[in-house]
Amino acid sequence: MKNIVLIGFMGTGKSTVGRRLARHLGLRFIDTDEEIERLTGKTIQRIFREDGERRFRSEEALLCRRVASAEGLVIATGGGMVLDPENVRLLRRNGILIGLKAHPDVIFQRVRRKENRPLLQGDTAARIKELLNARQGVYDVADVTIDTGDKSPEDVVDVILEYLEGRYAFG
Repeated sequence: MKNIVLIGFMGTGKSTVGRRLARHLGLRFIDTDEEIERLTGKTIQRIFREDGERRFRSEEALLCRRVASAEGLVIATGGGMVLDPENVRLLRRNGILIGLKAHPDVIFQRVRRKENRPLLQGDTAARIKELLNARQGVYDVADVTIDTGDKSPEDVVDVILEYLEGRYAFG
């Protein structure tokens, strides 16, 4: 069974939706950021602070190779995992890429109280828009994209299930 890979910017609901989707399908769930923290013994914020973004992306690429070779997973990727075309190639080889998106104002409301977003230091709203502009087109690699801004996590799961059942005979 192919993996279901959730991609998209931070705050679009990948982890929340992924957990619920995995539970619904009876599949194992992996949040790549949480897995990197578990494997390194450091928070993402600490990796960025002590080792830099390059080291984090290296850890992300190693984990990507591992999870992409597995089967039957629901994977919530970190927002930047698909910045590397090799990661996209690996994830696509045995996965269905589901893009999640939301308006910058919605993302801001979702992430503003979280301290664990190392790329959002300073003016959070401005930084979100800056990063979204810099990543424009990056998430277009998804097989389908769902706007999560006006949907509950359960509604997003339902949309994903409809897509999978219609396109890949999941269910």
